[in-house]
Amino acid sequence: MKRFLLLAGALLFAAPAWSQYPNKPIRIVVPFGAGSATDLISRVLGNSVSAAVGQPVVIDNKAGADGAIAAADVLKAAPDGYTLLMATNSPMSVVPAMKKVPPYDPVADFTPITDIGRYTFFVVVNPGLPVKTLPELVQYAKANPGKVNYATGNTTGIVSSALLSSLAKIEMVHVPYKTEPLVMPDLIGGRVDMMFASSTTSMPLIRDGKLRALVTTLPRRSHLLPDVPTIAEAGYPTFSIISWAGLFGPAKMPAEVVARLNKEFVAAMGRPDVQDAMQKQAFVLTPSTPEKLAAYVKEQLEGYRNILKAVGIQPE
Repeated sequence: MKRFLLLAGALLFAAPAWSQYPNKPIRIVVPFGAGSATDLISRVLGNSVSAAVGQPVVIDNKAGADGAIAAADVLKAAPDGYTLLMATNSPMSVVPAMKKVPPYDPVADFTPITDIGRYTFFVVVNPGLPVKTLPELVQYAKANPGKVNYATGNTTGIVSSALLSSLAKIEMVHVPYKTEPLVMPDLIGGRVDMMFASSTTSMPLIRDGKLRALVTTLPRRSHLLPDVPTIAEAGYPTFSIISWAGLFGPAKMPAEVVARLNKEFVAAMGRPDVQDAMQKQAFVLTPSTPEKLAAYVKEQLEGYRNILKAVGIQPE
């Protein structure tokens, strides 16, 4: 009886702790640097949620290792809802798929909170390259095997370029960079020829005529560049790489905290100012339940494993 009373007392004491969540700043770990698409998206959502809950939402940029550093930081954190990960397909799909011994399990080691959305990527080229369409780029690369180079600043670029090369049966030289923004001076200057670039990084340069967009990788044309066709329209309907973002916490988070975070972030994604900011970045919001995000993570992980196998990239 005494043990029962102690347990009941402990439960009564614990309940108000979750009901008062959050009562201190929430940290969102972002796997890319300041100014990146994921950083900007996190800040927009963080500011909106902060205003709603009355607590600061702090963005903590931990770039490196294709997002694995940020993921490891959150994985080790207390599962109390005060440390979250704005994950993308890089740490949650590509890193586990490319490693023989993955550094973590994207399903078992994290708590899904809500899907966030889909990034818009464009295939962009230096305007000095004598191509105006993707088929023209493919023909140019075939006529000049090994002379066309492509830059990458993230794993989406690496896998997307490998898949396009495989589908089009072309040979291009890979020039890797640590982040997308570092590519832009060389792409503008003609030291690299093409890349799969996020809309956040490339749109200002496309508008200024410093880069030429050939296609978008989304299923539909971007409202920002309605005259630019999709990669499917350009002849590659089986190109299936999607760049996505979702919000996660460490494993074993309390259900009440997950529900509160899901409620607040989904509400933020429904606010007109947030939607307007995301549209300007060509980022498509896709809020969801935690369960739907969990299923999507499994689906994407298997999809990336199949793509890597198809293009001949072996796990390291």
